[in-house]
Amino acid sequence: MARVKRGVTSHAKHKKVLKAAKGFYGRRKNTIRTAKAAVDRSMQYATRDRKVKKRNFRALWIQRINAAVREHGLTYGRFIDGLNKAGIEVDRKVLSNMAITQAEAFGALVEASKKSLGYLKDQGTTNEFESVVR
Repeated sequence: MARVKRGVTSHAKHKKVLKAAKGFYGRRKNTIRTAKAAVDRSMQYATRDRKVKKRNFRALWIQRINAAVREHGLTYGRFIDGLNKAGIEVDRKVLSNMAITQAEAFGALVEASKKSLGYLKDQGTTNEFESVVR
């Protein structure tokens, strides 16, 4: 049986790791031992942050919706509650985009939400913020 030399495969593996470490700072980009550790860690961060990215965008959409709804005299929570009671199912990404680009349509949704929350006016229950905003 012929002897197997592993220079080609190890060189290919090293090349793959160093390519992934391109742009890293210091020895992490050109020394295989440190580059391998840095690449492994960066892959862990990338895996974790794919989920964190979704959380961050949802938070951003909620902040945008909240800002737009407060101009109409509601809070975010009351607005979402009103939409649910009105039977309107629109996700937060679309609501956020609508608040930015189509203010009239968003205003119509706010009015529909307010109409479905009409029971609040009968009971006279508002929180401190809503009494100040109105």
